[in-house]
Amino acid sequence: MRLYEYEAKGFYQELGIPTPEGQVLGSVKELEELAGKVSYPVVVKAQVLTGGRGKAGGIKLANNAKELVGHGRKILGLTIKGYPVRKLLVEDALDIDKELYLGVTIDRANYCLTLIASGEGGMEIEKVAEDNPAAVHKLSVEIGAPFFTHQGIGLAKKIGLSGKQLASFAGIAGKLIKMFLKLDARMLEINPLVITKEGKLIAADARLNVDDDAMYRQQKMMSLAPGGRHEEGELTEREKLAREQGIPYLDLDGDIGMFPGGAGFGIMGNDFIHYFGGKPANFMDSGGGPSPERLANMLKLLDDNPQVKAIFGARFGGVSRCDDFAKGVVLFLKKHGLSKPMALRFTGNMWQEGVRIFDEAKKEDPALFEKIESFGIEKPIEEVARRAVEMAKGE
Repeated sequence: MRLYEYEAKGFYQELGIPTPEGQVLGSVKELEELAGKVSYPVVVKAQVLTGGRGKAGGIKLANNAKELVGHGRKILGLTIKGYPVRKLLVEDALDIDKELYLGVTIDRANYCLTLIASGEGGMEIEKVAEDNPAAVHKLSVEIGAPFFTHQGIGLAKKIGLSGKQLASFAGIAGKLIKMFLKLDARMLEINPLVITKEGKLIAADARLNVDDDAMYRQQKMMSLAPGGRHEEGELTEREKLAREQGIPYLDLDGDIGMFPGGAGFGIMGNDFIHYFGGKPANFMDSGGGPSPERLANMLKLLDDNPQVKAIFGARFGGVSRCDDFAKGVVLFLKKHGLSKPMALRFTGNMWQEGVRIFDEAKKEDPALFEKIESFGIEKPIEEVARRAVEMAKGE
């Protein structure tokens, strides 16, 4: 679950990490009421759960009341990467001398936390690492081990800090580590961590992603997002419906519906689609041993999606049997019919029985299968993925 900037800053403030003074607004009327009460200049920031706000016009500097209302009105009318702006954060503008980057994430390879810092803040750390890898510095921190001030100071020196800023940076780094563990986070980020002209370090932005599997321990987080969120934004209506049905599902921006077996096979299928020039419309996981009814519900999510032009189905039978996969498809066809072309393949556990179920259903009602091209072990999965891409292109 990802938090809005203003929500993340609330947690930062609780641990004593300095942030600009600000207020959250949701309407032009509230902007007009605030305009005469604040000291200028202020920054008006769109609150959406995605990056790229500045490039999309979602962050503006206002030097007076007229600019505040004007900028706020325009930003509230924006949609950024598919997410409408419904809230604004109006903050005191900072007198910036330098921008830094500071973040914490999990190093899965070494089973520890990693502090990441750079003297080049204000841009994506991945871009900094690509363009100037020497500007990105990392510090491994064992989970549960104490974080010492000298560790933070050593990292601060590597990004060019000196004097009183060394202790300030080390203090903020230690608080981020503490917050990461306390909140069951997956990622914490301050970008930029600003050095003001007065030499103070202030978190001008804040990002906080929390592990969904630990939400039962984070009741305050759950109260912030009762409808649920994923890492990039609010759940779509299909994602909410899938969650209600217990189906792991994520909408993407492509046009090929992905109807896989397990998560691993789903990831591989998405890679195949990209390789052959297509774009997946979703990620989906059936889970182990899904019932035909569950599979039928999965297929309905894809067929009802107006963005989907073709469906790629792939089942490698193991714990999940191919005959159940075939039964789920037939159940869907008989209850709803299929409006999109589909290329599918199943092999592995009970695949011959799956083929038999399909053959019998075709004999009973050939019209149900007019939009389906199905294959067994004789057809490489790469060729089936390629066929799905061709279907999406109308070939």
